[in-house]
Amino acid sequence: MAIRNIREMGDEILNKKCREVTEVNDRIRTLIDDMLDTMYESNGVGLAAPQVGILKRIVVIDIGEGPYIMINPVIVETSGEQTGNEGCLSVPGKMGTVTRPNYVRVEAYDEEMNKFEIEGTELLARAICHECDHLDGHLYVELVEDGLHDVNYEEDDE
Repeated sequence: MAIRNIREMGDEILNKKCREVTEVNDRIRTLIDDMLDTMYESNGVGLAAPQVGILKRIVVIDIGEGPYIMINPVIVETSGEQTGNEGCLSVPGKMGTVTRPNYVRVEAYDEEMNKFEIEGTELLARAICHECDHLDGHLYVELVEDGLHDVNYEEDDE
């Protein structure tokens, strides 16, 4: 397991559509482990494979409930609406207001290529939508309603 370099906005790989994973081999398992390590090291709640330079449809998310690993995720249902601040490990030091669904249902595959469904609301729904956007070459900055603003970490700690 290793910490990988996170690609930042302006890197063309972040604007490319990812390829589906057809089999989980040792390289994919290592990638997933590295993505989790990288996400935790960076204090993120989610990370998509293109953010570490790999054009594969893989997402890891942990909103504090333990990690979700999704291979080839597809959002099959959304409802409601939430608006709030959003940030991204690929856009360090910035945040912006984004409106997302408040509920999502996703079909994906686990590390054994078994299909499963996951439902999420609030932060989990936001994270799923954000990370799935990465798989299609989109960054949250495309959806920001009030422009990007600097993150003030001192205020966040209070």
